Amino acid sequence: MSEEIHVPHQPGTEVGLAKWVAIFTAVVATMGGIVGHEASHVANDAILYKNEAVLKKTDAANQWAYYQAVSSKSHLMELAKQLTPTEAHPGYDEKLAKYAQQKEELQAKATALERQVEAADTKSAALREPRQNLFLSLALFQIAISVASVTILSQQRWLFGVALTGALAGIGFWIVALLPQ
Repeated sequence: MSEEIHVPHQPGTEVGLAKWVAIFTAVVATMGGIVGHEASHVANDAILYKNEAVLKKTDAANQWAYYQAVSSKSHLMELAKQLTPTEAHPGYDEKLAKYAQQKEELQAKATALERQVEAADTKSAALREPRQNLFLSLALFQIAISVASVTILSQQRWLFGVALTGALAGIGFWIVALLPQ
């Protein structure tokens, strides 16, 4: 024999409002999950681009250091050439030509790496605003869910309007984040 539990009717309880708040909460929580995933993805991309920039910057610095070393060798070779008899100059001229070619190659590599640094930094910076908008959207969704919960507890219908407004603002920031920059 099963017994039914009878819950007394509480004055002011609105089943319709509770149903709409439950549906609203489920929809907003789902949107929040999607936005949170997108925000994490954008943040990870920004970090990857920034890491790429740092690595390329290190490579460029290494190339410039090597360029300076070759340049110093070249200057020492020029000094040695000036201090030796003229008949020994052809050997120095070959080495000076080799150093000049190395310097050109190193300068080209370092300059190309610096362009890659700028490109990666630009990509990372371009993700800053969408990332911020996604995180703001997520925060607004979370606030909307909290306010909706309080709506049921307090039975204040106007709070549901506040929750709806917060969710709509969250959707607005989400849309702005998805727009091309």
